[in-house]
Amino acid sequence: MSILSSIASPADLRQRSRAELGQLCSELRQFLLESVSKTGGHLSSNLGTVELTVAIHSVFNTPFDRLIWDVGHQSYAHKILTGRREAMAQLRQLDGLSGFPKRSESEYDAFGTAHSSTSISAALGMALASKLKGESEGSGRRRHIAVIGDGAMSAGMAFEALNNAGIHKDIDLLVILNDNEMSISPPVGAMSNYLARLMTSRTYNAARELGKQILGAVPPVLDIARRLEGGAKSLVSSSTLFEEFGFHYFGPVDGHDLDALIPALQNLREMRGPQFLHVVTRKGQGYELAERDPILYHGPGKFNPAEGIQPAAKPSLPSYSQIFGDWLCDAAAADPRVVGITPAMREGSGMVAFSERFPDRYHDVAIAEQHAVTFAAGMACEGLRPVVAIYSTFLQRGYDQLIHDVALQNLPVLFAVDRGGIVGADGATHAGVFDYAFLRTVPNMVVMAPKDEPECRAMLSLGLAIDGPSAVRYPRGAGMGVPAGQSLEALPLGRGEILREGKPDAEGHSVAILAFGSMVGPALAAAERLDAAVANMRFVKPIDAALVEDLANRYSLLVTVEEHQVMGGAGSAVAETLVALGERVPMVPIFHLGIPDVFIDQGDPAKLLARLGLDAEGIERAVRERLQLLKTTDDSGLQPALAAGQAVKLSA
Repeated sequence: MSILSSIASPADLRQRSRAELGQLCSELRQFLLESVSKTGGHLSSNLGTVELTVAIHSVFNTPFDRLIWDVGHQSYAHKILTGRREAMAQLRQLDGLSGFPKRSESEYDAFGTAHSSTSISAALGMALASKLKGESEGSGRRRHIAVIGDGAMSAGMAFEALNNAGIHKDIDLLVILNDNEMSISPPVGAMSNYLARLMTSRTYNAARELGKQILGAVPPVLDIARRLEGGAKSLVSSSTLFEEFGFHYFGPVDGHDLDALIPALQNLREMRGPQFLHVVTRKGQGYELAERDPILYHGPGKFNPAEGIQPAAKPSLPSYSQIFGDWLCDAAAADPRVVGITPAMREGSGMVAFSERFPDRYHDVAIAEQHAVTFAAGMACEGLRPVVAIYSTFLQRGYDQLIHDVALQNLPVLFAVDRGGIVGADGATHAGVFDYAFLRTVPNMVVMAPKDEPECRAMLSLGLAIDGPSAVRYPRGAGMGVPAGQSLEALPLGRGEILREGKPDAEGHSVAILAFGSMVGPALAAAERLDAAVANMRFVKPIDAALVEDLANRYSLLVTVEEHQVMGGAGSAVAETLVALGERVPMVPIFHLGIPDVFIDQGDPAKLLARLGLDAEGIERAVRERLQLLKTTDDSGLQPALAAGQAVKLSA
């Protein structure tokens, strides 16, 4: 890798010949394959953008020119070429390199991205800011480039940005559509069909290119031709959708041909106004196994590139996504009103079997979370029972619709909220640590968190039976190893359970741990060493007030534990319940364990939970420290300062 090893920054690319850049692409693709196979990460999408990345950095003056990647999981080649080649060994690991663009990581990451369809809005904002600051004039003017995938183009936000950008005719904005004919799941919807038709209708593009070649040497005639171009288009093809938005459309261009890409980008660099370049790439390009199955190689773990991804030696525990998928099939077989909805996450949400068994009741709405929620509301209005399978952080994007279109009308929509809590390698952008807070504040909502697989099924069944909105929130990865069974029996609404009774210590202090969802297991392990009580609370809303009252009357310290932010979370709901109970409970210290008021970066989930004190050892340690504070209070008669502001003493 003689050329790649000599590239310290994009400035080095601009000194290389076209042939050398071609060799660099080969070396870069090989480095990507070897690197990602050792760390895990997004592979297919990054193999597909090698030539595009090299071409952009060789033509544009990054980081002065702003480059924004959308979604961001195709930016590994960008990271390697911008001084982070050695850091790729720690990609997506604890204290290592983020798997997405991150402004604090590099000046070349102009905008942090990880969720879809934000790039055009951000690039437009930057372009207008440059204009206001006087950076848009002269030979050294600043350019702004947004690279967006065809899957991301299905989201409404992308079209909102296109609509706004088209009215600004004097900005330096280039939108590059990286069209690889798929997002994570196979492409769906009218946009996908439109792009396919556009790619096969080359008559207009060929005619325009021929005209440029003939007239390019005669500027006055070319100027006349440009004025006539709008009328002449009708002779060969209607204008593209993007031109109707006010962009100049160019393409399709082969995204793996530097001899096509670089001249196109050089020409576009000199043009003013909103420009749109349609680039066609192939996911997995250059690695045959990924080309054949780009979905399998979208986000693989570690593997041997020579052998490819091999089947697991022995069956692993089913994931909560699989538990949900199995339940959805069983529920649909039992109730013809059940329909399943996903915003482009069929595989990740465990809906492949459902899509095959019930194709007429399966709806992939593409990357359009807002639409997914209101679409479900419309179905619920007509008597169906829609189930929206959605990641916790993706539901954030549909929050307005959840409030106004579902909850306000008290419609029976069940949200299967996947990836709740720490998600590991994807980091802060995908960590589902806000959902308890934003869901429990919405009237009519029921919010549940299962401790294990059968409880997950029972909660889903309850949510389906409720005549109103509900959410079952479960973590990423495998469950507890408890056989889920096939029961469709529902849990009783708003009822928790005591899993373990506790005993007072020598000084008479007793502890009750109120655990939510994934924290029940660690809480039980800590309680064995503490001889503490453990309650599986099950419901974040409605909180089991009778259970809280019982524990407050029998134990001298209450500890809430949740894989969620402390602020506004399930522990806050318990504290609010204690206040509402008033004189029915004594003044009881309550201590909240959870995620602090910070964003949690990428890393192994177990290591992150240990660092946050949310494993069994961390829970035990925190409780013992709090008991010591109580004993100090008993001895001195004074309440000591409480660490980190996490514990409060409540009274009516």
